[in-house]
Amino acid sequence: MGKAHLQKSRLLAPPPKLSVGEPRPAAVAPPQQKMVGQGYRALLLLSLTTLVLLLGLGSRLAYLQLVETSYYQQLADTNRIRLIPRPPERGRILDRQGRLLAGNQLSHSVFIWPLAQSIPEWQVTLPRLSRYLNIPLSEMTQKLEQAGYRSPFPVRIMRNASPAVIIQLEELSQELPGVLVEAETVRYYPNGDLAAHVLGYTGEIPSEMLQANPEANYRLGEIVGLMGSEQRFEPLLRGQWGGQQVEVDAAGEVLRVLGNQPPQAGQTVQLTLDIELQKVAEKALAGRKGAVVAMDPRDGSILAMASYPIFDPNIFSSHISSVQWESLQKREFPFLNRALRAYPPASTFKIITTAAGIESGLFPPTTVLSTAPYIQVAGRQFWDWNRAGFGALNFEQAMAYSSDTFFYQIALGTKAGPIQEWSRRFGLGEPTGLGLTGEAAGLVPDEAWKQKYWGEPWYVGDTVNMSIGQGFMTASPLQMAVVTAAVANGGWRVRPRLSPQEAELEPLPDRRWIGLSPATERILKNGLRGVITYGTGSALKLAPGLPSLAGKSGTAEDPPRDNHTWFVSYAPFEEPEIVVVAFLENSGGGGGSLAGPICQTVLNAYFRLPK
Repeated sequence: MGKAHLQKSRLLAPPPKLSVGEPRPAAVAPPQQKMVGQGYRALLLLSLTTLVLLLGLGSRLAYLQLVETSYYQQLADTNRIRLIPRPPERGRILDRQGRLLAGNQLSHSVFIWPLAQSIPEWQVTLPRLSRYLNIPLSEMTQKLEQAGYRSPFPVRIMRNASPAVIIQLEELSQELPGVLVEAETVRYYPNGDLAAHVLGYTGEIPSEMLQANPEANYRLGEIVGLMGSEQRFEPLLRGQWGGQQVEVDAAGEVLRVLGNQPPQAGQTVQLTLDIELQKVAEKALAGRKGAVVAMDPRDGSILAMASYPIFDPNIFSSHISSVQWESLQKREFPFLNRALRAYPPASTFKIITTAAGIESGLFPPTTVLSTAPYIQVAGRQFWDWNRAGFGALNFEQAMAYSSDTFFYQIALGTKAGPIQEWSRRFGLGEPTGLGLTGEAAGLVPDEAWKQKYWGEPWYVGDTVNMSIGQGFMTASPLQMAVVTAAVANGGWRVRPRLSPQEAELEPLPDRRWIGLSPATERILKNGLRGVITYGTGSALKLAPGLPSLAGKSGTAEDPPRDNHTWFVSYAPFEEPEIVVVAFLENSGGGGGSLAGPICQTVLNAYFRLPK
């Protein structure tokens, strides 16, 4: 066979058979087909990668356009549009004659504008600003974080900036973007510390007040009343905010005003206070710890309210320095309004014991009791203040001489119930309704109270002590003015007030009838007049030509410290138009000799004032 035949035979021969389990040889693709497959897979992978990238970019674009539009629009507008809020001018406070007690004066404040810089940029700027302004970095950071770094509203960090600070910040304006100096008014008290406790002061709104009054639409950094009348009449004094939307250039200069809403000034509040009588009352305290209250017994109008130690509210119109704060701390509680703080009322309380004794029906108006150096109750001696007694006395004489043993016997006869009841009728044990924060309710103790707080029963000795305004009984000078007014006006418990505009805040009853009988009213008035004509206040006389007065002294024990001294009074005796209460804290001495002359001075001044 030839070679050609052999080749043909191989081509025509069937493929060799494979035995079971023998592996089949792999097929080999032609080179062109292999290259086409690899190119297809690469193209598919590239297409998928491109699709994923497009989807990612599209979703991010959609997020930025739909979700973050306002934020990035805000950032874009930062370079050309500013929102400048304009606070309203705070309402003025006047005295009863229209004389200025609290007003406003132009000043400059330093603000930071959160949107002007990023968080890392502020972290560089704030430490520099802290050094320039001498304000703790933590304080500025806290304000900025509280406002939020995206806030479009400027955040005040300094009030009443000095000219030196203003000049320095103007020179550094290019280096401190977002730091602004704006003109605004600050609170001004032209009489310095006069009537500071009544007027109070203003300051930036505390965070707790901001959170507790969301309906009032307060702003971070807004100036609000924080004490006294500033706080009491905040809704009237506050006013309404306005503002401007302006376009600025790259240097921050205003190009044009885009919108303007003028702020609305707060109301003027006129107090019942008389500034001249207030000066007399504060001067009469003569630097002694204590308080003076002068009030119209007919309608409760506060004519003067003095307390010492005192402070100057002007210091709160700017950033109070550490030196100023340390100076205040050297005084003994200068922010405490002692006219509203409760103390043992001592013998001025005998007004209430008299009313309780007669109105109980157990001691008729004609009652006469023998007094002695002391009475003995449950093995304990309760002494009269003169250590001798006064012999036989009726109610009027007992009031004039302030006999303790007389009123001990009234308390033993009535027990505690009537005294507690009439204490509450006269207004003790609850705030008067004046509306100033920090007013004490005082205490009318009873058996349930003593068991709760002392874990002891009510003893007869507690009733005896209560009858002369000692023991657990406490009342404020303002409350004792209300008690005295109820005698002067014929049995009406008046609500003290600082302004006729209080009705715009809360309509409350001006007075209520306490239920004195004509006989009790007559005995109380004659007894208080007797204090002046022949009793413990006989040294007090008003100047010639001025009307007669009535009053009651009191000396309260406060061991181991010196005793407190009191005097309550009203005039004219026949047609009362003013009540004056004087109180001296831990003064020692007697009420008639120390507190009495203060009342006398204020009454003399009142009747000389132009009406």
